[in-house]
This record gives sequence, structure tokens and C-alpha cells, in this order.
Amino acid sequence: MIEAIGIAAAIVGGVSLLIGLMLGFAGKIFTVKVDEKAEAVRAALPGSNCGGCGYAGCDALAAAIAAGEAPPNACPVGGSTAAKEIAAIMGVETGAVLRQVAYVQCAGTCDKAQISANYYGTRDCRQAAMSPGNAGKACSFACYGFGTCVTVCPNDAISLMDGVAVVDEDKCISCGQCVAICPQHIITMIPDNSAVEVRCSSNAPGKEVKAVCSAGCIGCGICQKVCPVAAAKVDNHLARIDHALCIGCGACAAKCPVKVIELLAKPVREGGNEIKQ
Repeated sequence: MIEAIGIAAAIVGGVSLLIGLMLGFAGKIFTVKVDEKAEAVRAALPGSNCGGCGYAGCDALAAAIAAGEAPPNACPVGGSTAAKEIAAIMGVETGAVLRQVAYVQCAGTCDKAQISANYYGTRDCRQAAMSPGNAGKACSFACYGFGTCVTVCPNDAISLMDGVAVVDEDKCISCGQCVAICPQHIITMIPDNSAVEVRCSSNAPGKEVKAVCSAGCIGCGICQKVCPVAAAKVDNHLARIDHALCIGCGACAAKCPVKVIELLAKPVREGGNEIKQ
């Protein structure tokens, strides 16, 4: 009996040793080499996995940066802090990183935008976009106000106010998920230091805009006439701001007859230097 137990123990021990040797041998053969540079870059990224960089996640972006396929400042969430750290890891210079924030180009709140029909479908902007009737909004460029952008924002930076999505730029992490999901394409990314922006996306002629919304851009061109640096221009019936040229004087916002150009609480730039308003 004792001999049988000893033989069984020896067999089990021998098999265990053999399996251990085989696993160790297989581990050496199939070992995946770790890219230490990619690992270091990954550690410098914020870990949001938001896809705002255009890659599947932070791991994919780190691999691309390490391979030289993406620049050190490719992460919009990490901003200049992450860009500088990654540039040091890669041993290269990084370009200037200007923080971008989401902005909803629609001022058609419940008291300003006309309703053309009652909408009884799913309260999801993407579903509404596939239904006739613009989710009940008379303006075909309007924010549907169902908050699909709110559901995808990873940092609770978007909320609905009076039927229109509004962004809290202090919470915005620049991931761009709201921009990607909006079926109306009325959410855009603007520089964090923008002084003014147009809260409208309608390309309809002024007469048509006035018929459906009291806060829509009518393409009158006054902003273009009063801008001292040609930063405001009307294109396809809609005023647009070139933030690279804008000095933040606020003349366009002051003269806009429908007050659709919003003066943001940002520094005014004179001669390249920023001064507070």
C-alpha cells in the first residue's frame, strides 16, 4: 500500500515537473516583447480611452506614437502636459497644444425656435434624424434637444437647457465624442481662448431663418463689415469666425442684430499679448 502511494506520488511529481518545464520552454518561445517606449508613452497618457485622438484607445495611440506614426501632442485630453512628457520620452520637440472645447452652434431655445410638429418617437437624436419632421423643430439645422450628446460625454460636461445642449467648458476634456455622435453636426471644437462664436448652424437664407427662429443668423454681413481684422465672414448665409485672426474686440457681437454671435468670457488679444476684458 505504501509502495503504491509512493509510486503514485513519484508519477504525479514527475508529470508536474515535465509540465513545468514545458510551460517554461513555451513561455520563452511565445514571449511577446514589450516596447518599453510605448509603455512609457502609455503611462503619460490620461487613460480616458475616449478615441478623441482618432485611435481605438490610449494603448493604440501609445503604440502609434512610439512607432512614429502619431505626434507627441496627438492626445487632446492630455493637452500640453502630456505632450511635453511624451515628447521628452520620444526625444523630440512637441508643437504648441491649444486646448479645444466643444461648442453647440444653436441658440434655438424653446422660446425662440418654432415647432412645426409634435414628435412622438424615441427621444434619441440619432433616431429622430431618421424620422421625417426634424424631431418637430421648424428649423432643419436645430438642436433636437434629446441629449444623445449628454449620454456619451465621459465627464458630464454637457447638459440640456431649455431644449438645447450646452457645454460646460471647464469640464470638457476635448474628447470630441459629442461632435462625432451629433446627427445634426452642430457641435464643433473651438479653441479654448476663443473670444466670440456664432451660435447658429443654419445655411438657410435670412428670410427663411427668421420664419422659424428668432435667434438664427440671417447672413446680413454686418459682422463682416465691422470686424477690423476680417475674422468674421459670411459664407453660405452663415456668419463664421476665423479664430486665428480674431482679436476678441467684440465688435461683431455688439453689432449683430439678432445677437447670435456670443461674446465669450475670454481674454482679448492685442498685438499677440493677452489682456483681460
